[in-house]
Parts: sequence; C-alpha cells; structure tokens
Amino acid sequence: MSNEDDDLARAIQLSLQETTRQPVLINLDSDEDEDEEDRRFQEEMKAAIEASKTSSTRNESRPQPSSSTPATQQSNGTSVVSAFLSERAQLEKERRERQKRLRPQACTSVEDEDMEDAEEEPPAKRQQLSSSKFSYVRPNGSVPSANGGGSDVSNTARSIPTIDQVFWGGELRQTATQHAEPRKDGLPTFRLTEVLGKKSELEFAILSSYSLDWSWIYEFFDRSVPVIMVAQPDASGEATIKNVLPNWVRTTPYLRAGFGCQHMKFMLLFYKSGRLRVVISTANLIAYDWRDMENSVWLQDIPLRAKPVQHDPKADDFPAVLQQMLLAVNVKPALAAIISDNHPNLSIKSIDELRQRWDWSNVKAHLVASIAGKHEGWPKVIQSGHPRLMSVIRKIGMRTGTAKTAKNLILECQGSSLGFYTTQWLNEFHWSARGESAEDWLDKSKKSREKLPYPSIKVIFPSKATVQQSYAGEQGGGTIFCRRKQWAAKNFPRSHFYDSKSKGGPVLMHSKMIIGMLEKNAFTGRRTQGEPSDTEDDTDTDDDIEVIEPAAGWAYVGSHNFTPSAWGTLSGSSFNPTLNISNYEVGVVFLLKDSKEADGVACFQRPPRKYTSTDEPWIQEESVYHQNA
Repeated sequence: MSNEDDDLARAIQLSLQETTRQPVLINLDSDEDEDEEDRRFQEEMKAAIEASKTSSTRNESRPQPSSSTPATQQSNGTSVVSAFLSERAQLEKERRERQKRLRPQACTSVEDEDMEDAEEEPPAKRQQLSSSKFSYVRPNGSVPSANGGGSDVSNTARSIPTIDQVFWGGELRQTATQHAEPRKDGLPTFRLTEVLGKKSELEFAILSSYSLDWSWIYEFFDRSVPVIMVAQPDASGEATIKNVLPNWVRTTPYLRAGFGCQHMKFMLLFYKSGRLRVVISTANLIAYDWRDMENSVWLQDIPLRAKPVQHDPKADDFPAVLQQMLLAVNVKPALAAIISDNHPNLSIKSIDELRQRWDWSNVKAHLVASIAGKHEGWPKVIQSGHPRLMSVIRKIGMRTGTAKTAKNLILECQGSSLGFYTTQWLNEFHWSARGESAEDWLDKSKKSREKLPYPSIKVIFPSKATVQQSYAGEQGGGTIFCRRKQWAAKNFPRSHFYDSKSKGGPVLMHSKMIIGMLEKNAFTGRRTQGEPSDTEDDTDTDDDIEVIEPAAGWAYVGSHNFTPSAWGTLSGSSFNPTLNISNYEVGVVFLLKDSKEADGVACFQRPPRKYTSTDEPWIQEESVYHQNA
C-alpha cells in the first residue's frame, strides 16, 4: 500500500472512531419561535465547537495524515465528522443572521409562507441504541452488521459478505434493523451492502442524501470508483461542486435564499457489466438509518439496449423525468468534472445517455420528483410536486372523476415529519391524488376553500406511546418530528390521525409512504386509450393513458414527507398557476391490484389504529431525554 493510502486509511479510521460517539445534533427546523431558536442554536454551536476542540486534543498524539490527502485539510488533526459539524454550525449561524434581516418583511405571499414552513431533518442524526417475488438468503446465516443494517457493530464495510442479486422486475423492501431481525411479518429486507452489490463490480455511482457521514459511506466503495454525491447546500443555498475525497465529487443544487433542503435519497449504480441499478430510498447515508431506524428501498436493474435510441425532447417516461431531475440537482457539471478528472472512460458521458443507452421497458413504476423553487405556468407546474403526482395518476388510469358518480379515494399518508395542515392544502393535495387538475379550483376564493371539510386522508404518525414502547424508547425518536404548536393549532385535523407501527417489530420508521385506495367496489377496471370514462366529458381524454390490468389503488414511496414543503403549494389562476416548493424530493408510484397487495406493500400495520381521545403524537421537544441531549 502506498504512503498516500496509509495516510488516508489512518484519517478515515480517526473519523470512524469519532462517529462511535453520540454526535452533536444541530437542529435545522426553522419554524420555532425566534428567541428559542437562537438560544438552541448558540448552545448547539458551542457544543459542536467544544466537540471539535476535544477531538483536536485527543488526536494530537496519533499519527496524522499527510498533506496529500483531502482529509488533512482539517486543521489541528480534527476528524472529518467534527470539522464538518463545526463548519455546518458556522454556516447555520450565517443563515439565521440573514433570516433575521429578512424577518421584518412579513410573510405576505404564498411563496413566503411556504418558505417559512420548511420541515427539515437534523444534519447529524442521533446514533442510538421487508413483499417480494425474489428469494432471500442471508449469507452464512449471519445477522446484518451495523454498517448496513443489523446488530454486529464490530464489523467493517470491507468484511460484510454480499449477495449479488439482480432485480430486473423491480423490488420494494424495508431495510434490516438490528431490533427486528428476523421481521415479525417474515418479509425479506435490504441492507446497504445488498443494495450496492459487489464492490469489485461497481464502475461509477451517483448518490444523493440529506444527512451524510462521509467516512462511513466511503468505506462501502473501492477507492478507485468515482462517485458523485448530491448533498445539502450550505447556508447560502448556492449550487456548488467540490472534490471532497479521492475520486469523490460533492454537488449541491440551488435553494432560494438558503431555505428548504435537498432531501432526495437515490442512487444510480453503474456496473462494469453494463447494468444500471436505480435506487429510490427513504434512508440517509448514515449508519443510524441503516441500522436502527426502519426505512424503505425500491430498486430496479436496467439492462443496456442492444442499440441506442435517439434523444426525444418530448419524452415523459421514467428515464426522461430522471434526467430532468439530475439536471435540477446539478449533476451535469459534476459528471463533466468527474470525466475530465482522470475518468474519461466512464460508461456514461452525458445525462441524456441514460434514456438513449439503457432499456427501461420493464420499469412499471413512475417517477415523481419535487424541484425546489417557484414554478410558473402549466408546462412547468405539472413537472413537479403534487401536480406531477396528478399527471402520474392519470397516466396509470386511476383518475377518479368529479361527477356525482366519482370514486372516493382514501389516502393513508405516512412519514417522519408533519406539516402545518390546513383544510385548503389537504384538499389541494387530495385533488391531485385523485388525478384531477387544479384548474377546477384555482379561481375559487380562498374563503370558500377555507370552509371545505377535510378530505378522506388518514395521517399515519407514531403516537407517544408507540415511541415509548419501541425497543429504543424515547431515545429512538430523535428523527421523528411534530411540534406542539402544530398539534395544538386551531382546526388542525387531529381526528384524522392514526398510529404508525412497523410490521417488522418494535422499531420506529423513517419511511415515507402513501397508500391510495379506492373504496371497495368503486372501481373494477380501467379505460383504454382514448376511451372516455362515464364520469367525464367525452371531449376530455388522456391520450397517453396506459392499458393495464384492473387495480384497486396505488402506492407512493420515496423521500417526500406529507408536507407542503415537500409536495408544494399552488396559487395563481387556472390560466397561470404558480407552484412553490421548498425541498428537493423524489419517489416512485406504482399500482396496487387489491387490498391484500396494499397490506403487503405498506411499511405500517394496516388497517392503522385511529388515535383515541387519550392519544397524542410523539413530540420530541417535550421528551426529557431530548431536552437533556
């Protein structure tokens, strides 16, 4: 091994030692009262800096990496993790100072209100104590390691055996967690090593995560493999590209005024055989999310085409939407940088080649992305957020109609963060989930929309008792977010809350999932191309509707929490709508043939238990543990 490799190994080992301690939690939730927010920030920043100083003192006697490695750019021998926390604290301070300067301009527009309602997750997660058509055999009967889900914290990523399964038809599974193995429901799971496949077979990867542990995820890849990491921007919100590790480039998309977050969790894994694996996940690239917290992973392997097809600028299929999304999160210049920096022979040279060179014909799921920003006019509006969901619902033939004979859609919306729900927004989302256009209500007055009853939506969120009864107890609830002022808000839909309990065992979930089911016997088939339904005008047809078997509903899984910040808020007129979205998000939508399949797909127990009069949601700010953390 070269001196450079020795130095890098030592630097990473120091970082890995740092991550075994409880990391400092810097909470980026921005809708707190300003005084409390500032107090908490000052305490958190002080703790982060103290942790960094302690790390410097402790590491002075240890071998230090040479100046030839990126890890040594951290002064005084501080670890990658500690330095990152300290840097993030300073950036967060600058963001909040800028936010204070902007506060006097009261939130008078829909855009401003949406920006204020940013539900974010902490950049440093608290580190505390799967329906399938494919057979699942654990290597050597072993329990998953902490590096990829499970309980053996002594193993490293290098020593974990890997099953190289291929999923040409797509696969959805929950992740393995150390306190629910084997799962109570008997379903197979994914761990990170199985998602990534054999190290030696990987040629190139594009990854995305909100929370990141660089030294941890770096160990899962051979050092020669180039990787693009789509990450959270700094407090300025500017798009950037930066080399962060040998052969690794970090790219960040633009966020208006630094508000919102890059919340996508996806992977594009390119193998030496030519195969491409697409992964849509709810898990951040940190050990906690792959070991202690249950998450969802959808993936599908895509073969190379026998012959490339021509670029189609009008395409709206899975790869076309994927390409648009990659452009939005600043992958194009990062790919150019990787190629020009010692990797000219990658199997992909431009984003457009994804659709041209790989065969997506077996992909039945539909991609739904949210692109942060202000989108004006129908051509742009329907490409993102819940209007994009609306267009997908139409594509798969699940539009409910609006006449008296329209089918009733019941939504079960599960996630790890809650929004400030109003009857206006819940009806707005439900309308899109039914496949109906916002043109029908955008010109109606706000007052009339405020009087609408809540639609058929069940909000699936863990009760306080469920968190307390989980294996880790209240310690495990550090990445599940509901505020007292949300729950106590006037007209908040408290009667629509249902408990979120894993089917796998006494563990908490970081998954984000929506199950949309038509009421029993309300829908028995799907119309074919160009054939009008009995609930619509004959002149209103969907030319691109798919011709597939009857279905009872659909499922969504991805990074979107059920919040306005993730799915967007519509305003403007039916002629010229405006969609404001705070976050970058991505997920997939696919059909469910019946209630039994919905039960198998759902990460939570169905039917969910409705809150009683004595139930309350888990509110971590009121937990003694988290107050003292």
